[in-house]
This record gives sequence, structure tokens and C-alpha cells, in this order.
Amino acid sequence: MNYVASTFRSGNKDIDWEVLMAFLGEIGYESFEEIEDGVLAYIPQADFDNLKVENLLADKFKGFDISFTYETIQDRNWNEVWESNYDAVVISNRCLIRAPFHPSDPNMEFEILIEPQMSFGTAHHETTAMMIAYILEADLKNKEILDMGSGTGVLAILASMKGAKFIDAIDIEEWAYKNCVANTEKNNVTNVKVVQGDASCIINKYDVIFANINLNILVQDMEVYASAMNADGIIYFSGFYQADLTKLERAANKANLQLVGSMEKNNWMAATFLKTK
Repeated sequence: MNYVASTFRSGNKDIDWEVLMAFLGEIGYESFEEIEDGVLAYIPQADFDNLKVENLLADKFKGFDISFTYETIQDRNWNEVWESNYDAVVISNRCLIRAPFHPSDPNMEFEILIEPQMSFGTAHHETTAMMIAYILEADLKNKEILDMGSGTGVLAILASMKGAKFIDAIDIEEWAYKNCVANTEKNNVTNVKVVQGDASCIINKYDVIFANINLNILVQDMEVYASAMNADGIIYFSGFYQADLTKLERAANKANLQLVGSMEKNNWMAATFLKTK
């Protein structure tokens, strides 16, 4: 089968590329790669319609100045192209995140096998990488955890490897839900419950919450997250820009969450908040 590789780029920092990936998935795109300032998306040639893509950009992303180019990839080159564009990732010299076609590294403390498909969270993006760095330093032994906007499930899987008691992984997208289920199975993780839905699906109390989504959703659901936290609970946020930390902190403070730490990478932010009451 021949595929069409479509490249979407923009210098606009307000674009939520995960939202674009979701819309592209609805018109037949099967897999994505996070690239600098954009997304590389793949679709079977038989399903490709450049007018549908252009109409999508004009309708949903008007004014965002997203460039769109595409090329056909012959079937005989598909695996080679995919593998050459998807690199394994090492975080803090302790955790290897790799696809099945990458070699294993027995020297790594943690090794996670990920089939990214269309889900967000391969550790190539700054936000996922920072969340993993936080998890590597956290004491999660016997902790009850929520991974909100779980994507591939990489954060939930690492939490399980670090001794968490159980993890609820929630994502609104069906393809993310299916991908997370598949990845937990690949990594022989049995204490992750995967749920398709939004914050309304949160029914338990947690010691630790991961929320790597976008700023608007984080602010919108802040009270829900806070009410789901046990006393002295910790929540890790990412998915927002450095300039937006003040807005996030203001919403968190209203929910009795106090900023206790943050990190920045290429203008993306991750931050840690403690429940104060």
C-alpha cells in the first residue's frame, strides 16, 4: 500500500498540534510524528484528499498560518521511512522509550516499548519529556495515580514500573484509548485501567495526578482535579507555554493548589503543585 506523507508547520506558538492530529484522524490519517514547529502525518494514498485537508485548515485553523505539503511514499519504502523518522528517546540517562524496531538497552534503569500510532506522548515532545523527568525523580511506591490525557500511556506505564499501586489512564480520543491499552499490554503492565472520556470520568481519589493536556483544558478542569486529590496530594501539569504559567497558577491557587516547582524546555513548561487543604 502506498502512503501520503503530509507535513504541517507553523511558527505560531498558540497552535495545539494534538487538536490538529485529532481532526486529521477523522479524515483518514493513521499515524503522526511530532517534528519541530509541526506535525508529520501519514494516510493511505487511496484515502488522501488534499481538498479535505485544505478545507479543514481553513475551517478549524483559520488565521494560524499553517503550511501544508505532501508527498507519496511507495509501499516498499514505508517501513524504512517510518523507522528513519522515529528515533528512540532517552530521558535523564535513566529511561529509554523505544519502538519495536529499535534495539533494547540493558543498561537503562527503565525501558518502555511504545507503538505511537496516532497518540500523543512519545517523549519526543518537550512536555512529555519533562513529565517523564519529573516521574523519574518522584517516589511513587504504592501511590494511587491518575494519568489525565494519557495518550500513548507512557507516563502511566513508567508510574507502574516505579511501583505505583494503581493508575487510572483517561483520554478523550478513541484511538488514544486503544493505543494506551495496546502499549500497557506490550509492557506487561497490569495495574493500569484505561478509560475513554474526559474529566467527568474521574471517580476515585489520588495521591498523584499527571495532566499533560493544553492550557484551556487544565484551567477548565482545575477544580475537578483538585477535588480528586488526597490530602497533601501532588499534581504535575504540562502542555502549556512559559508565558502561561501565571494563568495556570492563578487557577490552581483558587483550587487550593500551591506551586512548588517548575521546569522549562524550549518555551514549554511543566509545573508541580501541592494540595494545601
